[in-house]
Amino acid sequence: MKAPTLSDVFEARQNVYRYLSPTPLYHYPGLSAMVGAELWVKHENHQPIGAFKVRGGIHLMASLSDEQRQLGVITASTGNHGQSIAYAAHLFGVRAIVAVPEKANPAKVASMRHWGAEVVFHGKDFDDARLWVEQEAPRRGLRYVHSGNEPHLIAGVGTLTLEILEQQPRIEVIIAPVGGGSGASAACIVAKSIDPEIQVIGVQAEAAPAAYLSWKEGRLVESHMNTFAEGLATRTAFALPQAIMRRHLDDFILVSEDEMRRAMVVLLAHTRNLAEGAGAAALAGALKIRERLAGRRVAVILSGGNISVEKLRQVLAAEGAPAFRLS
Repeated sequence: MKAPTLSDVFEARQNVYRYLSPTPLYHYPGLSAMVGAELWVKHENHQPIGAFKVRGGIHLMASLSDEQRQLGVITASTGNHGQSIAYAAHLFGVRAIVAVPEKANPAKVASMRHWGAEVVFHGKDFDDARLWVEQEAPRRGLRYVHSGNEPHLIAGVGTLTLEILEQQPRIEVIIAPVGGGSGASAACIVAKSIDPEIQVIGVQAEAAPAAYLSWKEGRLVESHMNTFAEGLATRTAFALPQAIMRRHLDDFILVSEDEMRRAMVVLLAHTRNLAEGAGAAALAGALKIRERLAGRRVAVILSGGNISVEKLRQVLAAEGAPAFRLS
C-alpha cells in the first residue's frame, strides 16, 4: 500500500466537495482559558452522518471502478466508518454490507440501515466483525473496504485538515483522536506537507491502546480493549496509518475514560455541541497536556457526535462528580 500525498488529498477534495460543505472551525474563549492556549474546535460532528469518516467514504466510492460498484462493498465498523460507507454507497447506488459488533451503538446502526446498508451483527467487538468480513468478502465476491488500510479513505479524510489550515493558517498544533488512525495519519500528511513546523498529536484511550503501543514499539501489536468510546475501540493497529504516523506524528498520548467523559461535558457546556467519546478525545488530550500547549494556537478535531441517548444520560449523571468540574 502506498501512502497518499498532499496531491492525493487535493484530488480527493474534488470528490468530497461535490457532496459535502466545509465544516466550521470555531474559537471558544472558555475552552481557551481552560487549556491556556488559543483553542479552535473543528466540528466534524456537523457532517451529515455526524462524523468525519464520511469524507473518506465518499472519495473511496467515487474512485471505485464500475465493476467494483456493481459487485458491491463489505466492511466492518463500530459505527462511524460503517455510516460513512452506507452514506457513500447510497449516493453512488452501490450495495453495502456492514458488519458490526453485537452491542454496537444503536443510533449508528439505525443510521446505516436508513442509508440502505445491510447490517450484520457479529462478535463481541470490532476485530471479531473485521475477521468475519475478511472471510466473507471473497466468498461473496464483494469489494472489501478496510477501515484503515485504504489510501482513498485517508486522502478523503485529509480534506478536513486542509480546511483547518485554510480557515486558520496560523494553527501551530493539531490534535486528533486515534482509533485505527486514518484521521491522525491524514492530518500528518497534510500538515507536514504544508508546514513541517506544525505539530500533530494523536490521542487514544488508555483502555484501548493498540495504535499507541504499535507506534511506540515500531511494530503492529494487539492489546486489551475495554473503552466506552466505540470510535477508539480496536484491539489491533493498522499497517498503513501506522507507517504514516511513525514517520510524521510528533507525539501520541493516552487519556482515561473519565478524561474523555469530562471532555464530553465540557464541550457540551462551552460549545453546545454533543460529542461522542472518540469525538471528545482530542480535547481530553489538550486538557491533559495544557502546560505544553500554553500560549499556542491549537486545533482539536471533534471527530463525531454520535452518542446514544443511554450513554449521554450516563455521562451527564456523573457531571456533579469532582472529575467533571468545568473549570
